Amino acid sequence: MKKFSLIAALTGLFVLGLSAVAMAADPTVAAELAKVFAASVTAAGFGLGIAAFGTGIAQGMAIKGAVEGTARNPEASGKIQVTMLIGLAMIESLCIYALVVSLILLFANDHVAVVKTIIAG
Repeated sequence: MKKFSLIAALTGLFVLGLSAVAMAADPTVAAELAKVFAASVTAAGFGLGIAAFGTGIAQGMAIKGAVEGTARNPEASGKIQVTMLIGLAMIESLCIYALVVSLILLFANDHVAVVKTIIAG
């Protein structure tokens, strides 16, 4: 579990670092705008991919535990199933939060202005 939390912390720092690069450019220079756009797309892609990977592993571990619990005590399968579904919803919400952050990174900048500036420059 320590290894998983270390990986999650490093992933968070990586995504935060990319988003800082995405927002730190001068909006008047076409080359800098292109770098902002590329960094935003990269940060969104990596962030969502890593979040989906982490939630997939967590959901697999949750289902494994529920199946093992049901196998050991079949009479408690109803309570185990309800608890597992609530846990899966909580785990899935983390990936949805990553999706929202990725969409904000992609659409926070005025990309129409970016494309016009790049074409004009």
